[in-house]
Amino acid sequence: MEVSKSDWKLFRERIGDWQETYMERLVKEYMDLLDGEENASDKFWKLEERIKKDKKHPGVILELSKGNMVFDIVALINGGVITTADLEGFSDELKESVNFLLHR
Repeated sequence: MEVSKSDWKLFRERIGDWQETYMERLVKEYMDLLDGEENASDKFWKLEERIKKDKKHPGVILELSKGNMVFDIVALINGGVITTADLEGFSDELKESVNFLLHR
């Protein structure tokens, strides 16, 4: 699928907010982890492992590429960063491509 200029522009405008919202959820989860009753060392190492895993998530880091945009959107949806409702304003063609990939 050829991504339109308007879809690419909208994606670049929204990705930062989507990632910021996702990382805010992560921070709250980290706070809950640190608030637990475990030993400090256990909490530290669990947090370290969690951050190591999370920093590779598309909700945290994503190499922007127009050619991969549809696949990136699918990854963001599958990763719980956004929902299909967040695609409001994108072209019907893009939404159809995303929907197709989600339900393969």
